This record gives sequence, structure tokens and C-alpha cells, in this order.
Amino acid sequence: MNAQNILIRHAEINDAEAIHRVNMSPRAIWGTLQVPFSTVERYRKRIAERPDGRYHLVAVVENEVVGNLGLTVQITNPRRSHVGEIGMSVRDDWQGKGIGTALMQGVTDLADKWLNLKRLELTVYVDNPPAQALYKKFGFEQEGVLRQYAFREGQFVDAYTMARVR
Repeated sequence: MNAQNILIRHAEINDAEAIHRVNMSPRAIWGTLQVPFSTVERYRKRIAERPDGRYHLVAVVENEVVGNLGLTVQITNPRRSHVGEIGMSVRDDWQGKGIGTALMQGVTDLADKWLNLKRLELTVYVDNPPAQALYKKFGFEQEGVLRQYAFREGQFVDAYTMARVR
């Protein structure tokens, strides 16, 4: 797989089923704040009722959505309007094939060239080195540790805060 075969575009209402499939894959649930047994309707509603300042990108290969990324800009808070917060997931069978890289390239281009964001931030579990390596490739640096950040598979796990400041 190369980046030329991956299309990054904004999510559409018809993508809800595919986004649900991405986010409900076991490794995607493990690496994100998603909870098993969510409904397609939840994703349909999130796309349809997207607030201002919320961007939802999808990665498409051969007309199939295989990854998605949300960027939230706090446009109603003038003191934080220069910041974007990122959350991303890639379907299990597409991890390690350049989908995350394409999504990160798409969101950093959007943030830098169109939204003039100065800071991008995210959280990543401390036991997810592949995701950490991807973020570092795009200039993100670890800023801190969030102890017992989330409850996953019956136990609390820590997460790193990471940010890219330009």
C-alpha cells in the first residue's frame, strides 16, 4: 500500500457504517476511548450533528473507509482557539499499512495550511508504541503522563499527553 492509493476526505453520513466497523475492531477499541457494542446510529448522529470546529476525516482505499480521525478546535474559547485535539482509529486489518500516516498528513496539512493552528494535542496509551512512533514522526513530543487515564479490559491504564507546537 502506498499513499497514492489512500484518499483522505471529510466524513459523510453514508460513512457511518464503515466508521462503526473501524471503531469496533478489537485493536481500535483497545487503543482508543471507544467502548464495545456501540451502535451505527451513534456514528450517524455524530456525523449529521457535527458542531462547528469539529472536523472528521476518513481514509478510503478502493471506496472503503478503513480509518478515521477527528480534529476538534475550540472555536468558542478565544484563549484555546489556536489548539486542535486529535483522536484517531484505523481498522485492525489496515494497521501498519500507511493509513495512520495518511490521516496524520491530512490533519497536519489542514491544521497548518488552512486553520492556522499553532498546537495539536492528543493522548496515547503508554503501552501503544506504534502509535507513539507515528505521532513522533509528525513532530509530536511527550509532555506528561496521565495516571489511570482510562479503564480498559478491567484495569486502569496510563496515557501520555503529546503535542506538536509550531
